[in-house]
Amino acid sequence: MEKLTHINENGEAVMVDVSGKAVTAREAKAEGTIALGPEILRMLQDGSVPKGDVLAAARIAGIMACKKTSDLIPLCHPLPITKASVDFEILAETCSVKAVCTVKTEGKTGVEMEALTGVSAALLTIYDMCKAVSKEMVIGDVHLVQKSGGKSGDFFFGREGTRL
Repeated sequence: MEKLTHINENGEAVMVDVSGKAVTAREAKAEGTIALGPEILRMLQDGSVPKGDVLAAARIAGIMACKKTSDLIPLCHPLPITKASVDFEILAETCSVKAVCTVKTEGKTGVEMEALTGVSAALLTIYDMCKAVSKEMVIGDVHLVQKSGGKSGDFFFGREGTRL
């Protein structure tokens, strides 16, 4: 088994030392979905959710969350984010919305956690803004889609044959 990078020789949690790593361009993309039900989906599509423009608020929440990831996730390095975006796709056949968060930086460590945090915050914001209509929503399938840069190279979800 590989040595865990966030545990020192005494078994204590530590922030990984990245001081000797090279600065490289890094990018990560994560996605997830929220199942809403037909009433909320209709309201999203026609802009009649009582709290306002749900997807605009969720987009801003996701971007803000990317920038605050190191405040939320223990031992996560604060990073100079050079790009953060959140996009949505309405999936009418499943009465759901897919959120996709893309994050870029030039640094010594990757932005996978930032992308995952961004997509999670966006989905939670959708839930928050729609819960007055119905609390029967399900957030799920949050995962890293791809990442590039750094020592470990590129990653594409499903390429490693992962069975979930």
